Parts: sequence; C-alpha cells; structure tokens
Amino acid sequence: MRLPNFGCAVFVARSLMTVGESEGLRAIEVGANGIYGDYRSIVDLHGGFDEYVGVDISAGPGVDVVCDVADLVDKFGADSFDVVIATELIEHVQDWRKAVSQLKRVCRPGGVVVVTTRSMGYGYHAAPFDFWRFELGDMRRIFADCELLLLDTDLEEPGVFAAARKPPGLLEGDLSGLDLYSIVEGRRVAQADSCGVNRARFTLLILRAKFWQLGRWLFTYGEKDYGQIFGSQIKEIKALFSLMRGGPR
Repeated sequence: MRLPNFGCAVFVARSLMTVGESEGLRAIEVGANGIYGDYRSIVDLHGGFDEYVGVDISAGPGVDVVCDVADLVDKFGADSFDVVIATELIEHVQDWRKAVSQLKRVCRPGGVVVVTTRSMGYGYHAAPFDFWRFELGDMRRIFADCELLLLDTDLEEPGVFAAARKPPGLLEGDLSGLDLYSIVEGRRVAQADSCGVNRARFTLLILRAKFWQLGRWLFTYGEKDYGQIFGSQIKEIKALFSLMRGGPR
C-alpha cells in the first residue's frame, strides 16, 4: 500500500482511534484513486469495520464506486458512514464548500470526518486540477459546527490535518464569508472562478508544475511504474489545457 506521506498515514490512524471499539462500522474514503494508494489497510488494522468503500471521480486502483464528491449524499444517503476520510482531496475541488458539506452530511451523527490537505508553500500539483491552500485557522472555521478532535500541521510538507466529530442535529456553518488562498491567483479569493489569470500565466504555471511533479515521481518510484506515471501525467495535462481553453481569460 502506498500513502501520500508518513504524516498523513499517522494522522488517519490517530483519527481512527477516536472512533472507539464499536462493531459493524462503515468507512468511506473519498479520493481513493491514484498511484499513492488508499487507507484501506489502516482501516482494516483498526478493527470494528464491516465495510470500507473507496470512492473517486474516476475508476482505478482502490476505487470501489465512481462518484463525484459533490454527489456523495445522492449516491449513499445522508448519515451513512461512521468514518469519512478525504486525504489530499479538497484542494483539488473547485467548489470546496460543497465538498466539505457533502463530507459532513454523509457522515453519521457521532461519526468522524478526517481531512488532510495542503497549505501555502506547497507547490502546484494538478490531479487533474489544483485550486486551494488551507491553513489552521481555515480548518477551525470549516469545522466550527462540529467537535474538532484533532488539528495538526504536516511536519514533512506544508499541509494541515483535521479530524472532527459530527454532532447530532448538525446545523452547518455558513462558509460563504471564508476566502481561501488560491494557488493560481496567489491571494485569498472567494471562489475559483474569480481567479482571473491570463492564459499565458496559466500555461506557464501548468508546465512548470507538471515537470516538477513528473521529476519527483520518477525519482520516487521504480521502473515498473513509469508507464502508469506517464499515462497519468498525459491525462492530467490534457485536462488542464482543456480547462485553460474554457477557463478565465
């Protein structure tokens, strides 16, 4: 099993310890696809879980159900899972508020939502898109309507981790006034479509990021993974340039 980094793996394991010793639990991981692997083994090691569902917007290793994060409640129903895991996901979602809402709503009252994401200082990394950077204060605001159990920074790379317990009768907080740091615009903005970057800057940003990402992966993984890595990169570059052509000018 491959994981994004050691800090994420440890944080997910710590978060599972807050769930307790119950039996018959259900877990969902949103954003389970990718060459880094998933957290299925960590959930299995915890015990007490009868079901683990890996979800992603596209089919691939670790994906049991193809589903967009925006459609979780429609697909699985509200209050369906005891643990909701979303690692390295929400920075890639344009409508991050809806994504956060879906993660909370698909979690059962008393269940735990586990989120890891990137902060300012972490480079552009498209999968296939990259929009946001989150800080400790942002996560406190996002989970102010829940019981915040754990809140940490990533000691390896700029990032923040949060685990929160959903209260009974959750009344979701209003996040419309929370602006996040846009990795594309280089400042805090209300939403991704307000990031008015010009086409030339966006193109340069994409190419620089992809060369950096590709080089890092080639030095990290073995020769047997090269085909998968190149295929993934080509797919992402095509998606990015498609966004560029139809995106902000």
